[in-house]
Amino acid sequence: RRHYRGDPHGRRMRRAPRRVSDALLTLPPLREIIARHGLAAKKSLGQNFLLDGNLLDRIARVPGPLAGASVYEVGPGPGGLTRALLRAGANVVAVERDDRALPALAELGAVAPGRLQVVGGDALDYDPRGALPGPLHIVANLPYNIGTALLVRWLTIEPWPPWWASLTLMFQKEVAQRIVAAAGSDAYGRLSVLAQFRSRPRIALDLPAKAFTPPPKVASAVVHIVPMEPVRDVPMARIEAVTAAAFGQRRKMLRASLKTLNGGIEALQRTGIDPERRAETLTVDEFAALAAEI
Repeated sequence: RRHYRGDPHGRRMRRAPRRVSDALLTLPPLREIIARHGLAAKKSLGQNFLLDGNLLDRIARVPGPLAGASVYEVGPGPGGLTRALLRAGANVVAVERDDRALPALAELGAVAPGRLQVVGGDALDYDPRGALPGPLHIVANLPYNIGTALLVRWLTIEPWPPWWASLTLMFQKEVAQRIVAAAGSDAYGRLSVLAQFRSRPRIALDLPAKAFTPPPKVASAVVHIVPMEPVRDVPMARIEAVTAAAFGQRRKMLRASLKTLNGGIEALQRTGIDPERRAETLTVDEFAALAAEI
């Protein structure tokens, strides 16, 4: 809120805050939407619904101000996070594989005319770039069964910088910890290197299992990722190849695991990296140095 200058009587007048559509504020509870449309979560689709409006609004604030921004959402389900994004002022394109959810999302679009596009289909086969002006913020409670595959796709696309402005993604907490892990830690692995080579990830929010319906067996976390300049000017395909070889045989020394990679042993010699080290001890910069020599 912004203040006007005080009037001649010394009173302070507040400018009215930007109003959210009254229809968005008076929508029926998500539990009612789920019951009315028969949207019981399907394990086969990796569905666990987050219904707490306060938590959903906190997730929608993670990317920063979204008023007028373009947002791509994957797997909106009954539309809980979609509501929060619309309340934040975003223009949203959402792709949903579960046909049962489409009528509920259509109802939501009707109370936010022109601000929500819903696409029925698989996110693995959909490119949102033509739907809204970019760059897009990707915000999603990702289905557990495709979350990592989508993240790797978004991290490894070319050219760079990418078409997305930021990623705000919910994962199982174990996966979130792998994304942000430092070299030498138990969670550090191929996903850590891919995420940190040319982007900056952080865990923005932890979510207990009991916050979801049905409660999953594990806790979840929201990861926020912003693109940055690569650690080194090395093609991402080389980073993928080196990390795949090194972590494919995680317990082995590099001299054994990199044998499968053409030029791997020579790259170790040229970089001066001890061939008796194991993959989890190498920093992102050392992986980039190896990739540069392949």
